[in-house]
Amino acid sequence: MRRVLSFRVLASLGVVLLALAVVAPATTESQTGPVDAPAGFTVESNGFAEEFCANQAALTDSPNSPQIPAEQCNFDTAVEQFSEIDDVEEGLGPIFNAEACGSCHLVPIVGGTSQIMEKRVGRFDGLTFFDPPGGSLLQDRAIPIDIQELSAPTNNVQALRGSLSILGDGFVEAIANSTLQNIANAQPFGMRGQLINVAVFEKPGTSRVGRFGWKDQQASLVSFSADAYVNEMGITSPLQPDENTSNGKPVGAFDTVPPGHPDDPDFPDTDGVDVELFGLFMRSTLAPPRDLVRAATANAQAGATLFGQIGCAVCHTPSIVTADSGTLINGGALRVASALGNKRIRPFGDFLLHDIGTGDGIVQNGGQATRNKVRTAPLWGLRARGRFMHDSLSFNLTDVIRRHTNQAEQASDAFFALSTTSKNRVLEFLLSL
Repeated sequence: MRRVLSFRVLASLGVVLLALAVVAPATTESQTGPVDAPAGFTVESNGFAEEFCANQAALTDSPNSPQIPAEQCNFDTAVEQFSEIDDVEEGLGPIFNAEACGSCHLVPIVGGTSQIMEKRVGRFDGLTFFDPPGGSLLQDRAIPIDIQELSAPTNNVQALRGSLSILGDGFVEAIANSTLQNIANAQPFGMRGQLINVAVFEKPGTSRVGRFGWKDQQASLVSFSADAYVNEMGITSPLQPDENTSNGKPVGAFDTVPPGHPDDPDFPDTDGVDVELFGLFMRSTLAPPRDLVRAATANAQAGATLFGQIGCAVCHTPSIVTADSGTLINGGALRVASALGNKRIRPFGDFLLHDIGTGDGIVQNGGQATRNKVRTAPLWGLRARGRFMHDSLSFNLTDVIRRHTNQAEQASDAFFALSTTSKNRVLEFLLSL
């Protein structure tokens, strides 16, 4: 039976969460957007690349993170490397999903979302989820076709995942663990998000609260980069040195460019610089800008108030402040740069795992309790998306809200209990993000 929480209670929750989301003082109302960014999406640095490249040694401390050569350490090179199309001679495959990071992050600009989907499978016996041989991820492409991955008939869990935008993720990485914990603690018990700790690849033996990927499976952007490089493109690195198997079977016989290939020892990413450049790009991106003209309309402003009142802001946290500049994060591998530190961001997301009834049934880093949980999708940049939810199977915002059940059921019910005028105001607010 679907229950509707009283408007008064939901209004209180919205106000409380709007207040508690600001968990630390900020010296600057962030120039990262969406509050005061220009109306158009642009590929330009937030200042991190310049600061980082001027003094890498002071900001990093990891035996597994090489220094980016001075001639490569700049935002333009990072954008180029993120967008570069790789081929077999450069280590692509032998099983993979795409030839470039930018292939899966290109809507509306490089670093955004994509129409490309990832496949995940497994078996659930009613109590426990089991990975198939080789893991839950099935790569769609193979060189040659003989080793293309296929789902076995015993896999009764099959799921699709869309690419998440990485714009503004440098600020997300700079959020302190304690800040995410405080957000969870402030949420009503029935809507409380789950935090999980995951390994930081560049600092062996350490872990941190996950915040990247649909299952919060990564906590640092360098770890995220290395993971995507090997899983989506089939290119190894010092942080992920082992090739994936094909349905559990080794692919070494089909790998024509092993590490240390005599024709070009730089491929695959034997020194880890590619992974570092991917991280540099993501840490340097501006957050998605807000449509300030639309946001200033009376309908959008009224919709923003209603968004908090009906409980959506419980999980779609409007405002978060990043850790102070100089704070060690990622197990001590990175120091928060001034370009990212102590900035108030407006992500409209809590980066926690929730069960909203649309979970994909896949277990990764968080254990069996996370099987049907997914990370709250931040809403910044929403106006530039045409596909929604983890499976990209919703194409309009009303359908998105209707699909919110379980922990989000009360907020969803409250939205549909609004008048048509009020519902349209909430949608107008969302389309300004």
